[in-house]
Amino acid sequence: MDFNYTDEQNALRDTLTRFITKDYPFEARRALAKSAEGFSRAHWKQFADLGLLALPFPEDFGGMNGNAVDTMLVMETFGRGLVLEPYLATVVV
Repeated sequence: MDFNYTDEQNALRDTLTRFITKDYPFEARRALAKSAEGFSRAHWKQFADLGLLALPFPEDFGGMNGNAVDTMLVMETFGRGLVLEPYLATVVV
């Protein structure tokens, strides 16, 4: 059995890591956490533009046909970056 990530999965993780490093600095995160919504609608739109909101859903429903490993990579990277947007509650659960 091969437990290595695919090239696409590595690219997904690298893209998210770059986004968090560049566009999600700690002070901005702190301000978002204190805001009325508690997250950034602009970041949420960027996640949609990247296809993350459609990732785990079948293509028949407009999704990206991702699998559990793809979703785990997103969740792991978001956890590492302390992402505030409600990905787990709205996309995964």
